[in-house]
Amino acid sequence: MSSLFKTIAQTLALTAALGATGMVSAQELKIGYVNGERVLREAAPAKAAQAKLEAEFKKRETELNDTGNRLRQSMEKLEKEAPTISEAERTRRQRELSEQERDFQRKRRELLEDLNQRKSEELAAVSERASKVIKQIFDQEKYDLIITEAAFFSPRVDITKRVIDALNAGK
Repeated sequence: MSSLFKTIAQTLALTAALGATGMVSAQELKIGYVNGERVLREAAPAKAAQAKLEAEFKKRETELNDTGNRLRQSMEKLEKEAPTISEAERTRRQRELSEQERDFQRKRRELLEDLNQRKSEELAAVSERASKVIKQIFDQEKYDLIITEAAFFSPRVDITKRVIDALNAGK
């Protein structure tokens, strides 16, 4: 089931359950909405995590780019010299370049895998902090429901900025 339909189904189920009990009217409910993507994009801890990842992987990325540039230059050089060198020399250099290309692709895959793993770790830490902040707001302000996925929501229930501000303040 897609995320949108799942969210709609959950909202309808909640509305039906609350309506069926007759105990709570919709006007008495205190509902909040948090845009998780915006929190992970704008909060200071998320930006700090991004900067940390960039610093951590900058050297490897620069080395990989340099290797790629040298490899491309070597291929261009071989292409220009191909008519003037012997068949054996051309074959040897092509084999060398193929090996270098495989090594380059392997290193690029490893870099991407490492980066994705570290990004997941850093985002999980930020998400955990955001969840704690959301729980604090939920408890302190006596919310009945705070959701993080919604097809539609009113700006009146959007508490994303408060969550971002609390994360930025280090709460």
